[in-house]
Amino acid sequence: TSVASKQDGYEDFLAEIIADACVSIMPTKRTFNVDHVRTCKILGAGVLSTTSLQGMVFRRTVESDITSVRDTKIAVFSCPFDIGTTETKGTVLINNADELKNFSMDEEKLIENQVKALADAGITCVVSGGKVGDMMMHFANKFNIMVVRLMSKWDLRRLCRSISATALPNLTVPSAEETGFCSIVQLEEVGDTTVVVFRQEREETAMSTIIIRGSTDNIMDDIERAIDDGVNSVKIVTRDQRCLPGAGATEIELAKQLMDYGEQTAGMEQYAIKKFAEAFEVFPKILAENTGLKANEVLANMYNAHQDKISGINAGINLESDNCEVMDVVERQIFDLYLTKFWGIKFAVNAATTVLVVDQIIMAKQAGGPKPRQGGADPDDE
Repeated sequence: TSVASKQDGYEDFLAEIIADACVSIMPTKRTFNVDHVRTCKILGAGVLSTTSLQGMVFRRTVESDITSVRDTKIAVFSCPFDIGTTETKGTVLINNADELKNFSMDEEKLIENQVKALADAGITCVVSGGKVGDMMMHFANKFNIMVVRLMSKWDLRRLCRSISATALPNLTVPSAEETGFCSIVQLEEVGDTTVVVFRQEREETAMSTIIIRGSTDNIMDDIERAIDDGVNSVKIVTRDQRCLPGAGATEIELAKQLMDYGEQTAGMEQYAIKKFAEAFEVFPKILAENTGLKANEVLANMYNAHQDKISGINAGINLESDNCEVMDVVERQIFDLYLTKFWGIKFAVNAATTVLVVDQIIMAKQAGGPKPRQGGADPDDE
């Protein structure tokens, strides 16, 4: 239900995509992190063209002439991929053309040695968090090193987590522990959008990405929210696998049993219990109104179905019917998570009881300043 509530009709397809993305990164020794499932929205095609892959996808292009590498070692730098500058200003006095030529050659030699050291260490891809210099780019192409530029530090951190690398603050040769590994890094075109794909082909990876396709931005936003809710549902299932009947069946059964308990309670407390039971009717009412059904008729049919304590306890709203019908939600496999309902009811009750125990109301007062004039404005003042 968390996925179907955003874009009706795509819940089965999206559930399979979400399950594949989550299972591929499911850890065995630590808790599941929802931040490890990323989304990338690309306009075009339809929702059924949405795919998932193990790795990361960035809506950028590569800086170098090399557009594809396989089984690559990756060096990640949080600094610009360019020659370093001094902290203080320096003055170089050049007297003739030979000194100018030697100065340029020394600078080129320094850059070439830096890039060559990376190539000798087996680095075939460099990811930089800053600008890329032209001279660095020239020698990177010479030594067949792919250069990718990522401006977001959060993307840089997620990429480091995906490829098991360490972002270095200086242009130094990374050690074996600081070097990342990726099966395929290549430039691809999805629709008319150019993306850089870091794809992992090993069994256990740290990150997965769902590429969302859609004809409009609003549809893709809805699909993104549905995927976010689905991934959070997976996280909850890893903590507690219990589920409850959905489509308003649980709320109506709770309201019915609370009503019966209120009838058996003496004194003024029975009114509070009955009102608390009526509060649970809000859930099926909202479901019915959003579908265009008559809320009162739906509630009457659901209460009538729940009178049977054996087969009617799982009766919920049939939102696909034009009439106010009920159905067995367990047979239709419509479930809600237990922890979601438990904490939702708990927080709502705590909020209501907090409001009830407040015996004073603090009124907002006007801020300080001159008091307004009494009476209306004089038109002669204009």
